[in-house]
Amino acid sequence: MLEINDLLFRYPAQAAGSKGWRFNLNVQEGECVALSGPSGCGKSTLLNLIAGFLTPSGGAIRWQGQSLSALPPWRRPVTTVFQEQNLFDHLTVAENMGLGLHPGLRLSQQQWSRIDTMLDAVSLGDFGKRRADNLSGGQRQRVAVARALLRPQPILLLDEPMTGLDDDNRHTLQALLLRARDQGKTLVLVSHDVRDREVLANREVTDFYHPW
Repeated sequence: MLEINDLLFRYPAQAAGSKGWRFNLNVQEGECVALSGPSGCGKSTLLNLIAGFLTPSGGAIRWQGQSLSALPPWRRPVTTVFQEQNLFDHLTVAENMGLGLHPGLRLSQQQWSRIDTMLDAVSLGDFGKRRADNLSGGQRQRVAVARALLRPQPILLLDEPMTGLDDDNRHTLQALLLRARDQGKTLVLVSHDVRDREVLANREVTDFYHPW
């Protein structure tokens, strides 16, 4: 289980005395929970706290009973799909995918084959040798989601994962994410599109945040 207990956060740039957030959330292993609420309620902030890119001022983050709070991002059992995709434009699509498996791209032939298979699954089978700066926004998004699905980490954080996709590619990624969930991956989803929440989420949560 992923447990978020009384997690406190306020951005340093906020004026003195302004409110921050207190987060509480439990997600079962193999469950997808969609975070719902108005803009500015802290949905993306909570994902960044779980991933370790932001540091809370109090509270706890636990996975399977073990605290994650002291772990740097690269040691957490977490993969994040960002709205900005975070691709390296000077690398090929396959190399960007490979970075999710090894930061030095020291991959086995089997791992390169897995990358090819995943690219086929997102209808980008001929794009492996293409530089990332030659991709459209929707293609970049598919690469980002495909890279995340290749990683073995049990928690997958999804921040607007279907941005820029047409219906066919949206359905393709939804099917891949559902399969990952059914195979035991734990998903936390932020999406303004009700279609993604209805298809992917076991439940929607609106009371995960409180003013602080």
